[in-house]
Amino acid sequence: MANRRADERGSDVEIYRHALSGTIHADTRTGAPEDLLTLLDRAGLERHTAATPGPLHTWHEAPGHLTEDEQKRLITRAVPVLLLAGHIVNITDDVFDPAGYQDAAAEIRRHRHPKPTATTAAAPAPAPAPAPPRTRTG
Repeated sequence: MANRRADERGSDVEIYRHALSGTIHADTRTGAPEDLLTLLDRAGLERHTAATPGPLHTWHEAPGHLTEDEQKRLITRAVPVLLLAGHIVNITDDVFDPAGYQDAAAEIRRHRHPKPTATTAAAPAPAPAPAPPRTRTG
């Protein structure tokens, strides 16, 4: 059992609410690189694995101790980081938090382009935030 959802859709990460458990999942493609998995770990998601006859099945979940709104915000804040690292991310509308996305994108801009000082006043304008990911339902 590989990570079929991401594999079938040609993405690196598929973020959705798991139908059976109701938890928010971030499924990565089969054989996802460790740097992608580490980005999800650093975002505060919990890594899970299951041995299968084929490749190791790996996924991340929003921590269960958080409220539903906190889970949505946490997982959505990971999206711009993943996009900037070059990963293809799909997230369903029911778990996407627009305010969380905007906050995360603004934070990235602040860190990449600190406020101008006397010595950096002539620096070019900051790059725009990454576009929100495509969303899919189901």
